[in-house]
Amino acid sequence: MCILDIKAKFFEELTTRQLYEIVRSRTEIFLLEQKIICQDFDGVDYEALHCFFEEEGRVVAYLRAYRAEGAVKIGRVLSLTHGAGLGRKLMTEAMPAIKEKFSCNKIIVHAQKQAQGFYEKLGFTVTSPDYLEEGIPHVTMESLQ
Repeated sequence: MCILDIKAKFFEELTTRQLYEIVRSRTEIFLLEQKIICQDFDGVDYEALHCFFEEEGRVVAYLRAYRAEGAVKIGRVLSLTHGAGLGRKLMTEAMPAIKEKFSCNKIIVHAQKQAQGFYEKLGFTVTSPDYLEEGIPHVTMESLQ
């Protein structure tokens, strides 16, 4: 894997190509791989900070962050390459950008239960019992770092 630089852009700052590639990657992971049937175009993208890595014009890792639930919420976290550390790199590099752009300390994520350990290694702690979201077990986690 080559060296990737984090991009952190609000909706209006995205190029049409970047927006297309973000949607393409979200569809590939959440619809095709995980079989999640939901309305991906939920209006949140307009207010979100989009953090991602591009490789040869393709968005290979992505998340969005936005104000919700009295904090900043991270969602739609994905990596096209599993097990190579790209998700960790994305989260590690996106967190400072999120804190700077939103002037916040508290960040939450509705984590798929199977990803709980991933977020714990990044300093998140569980703050809710298990619940179903789109038919998948989740927990709410937060970071106060």
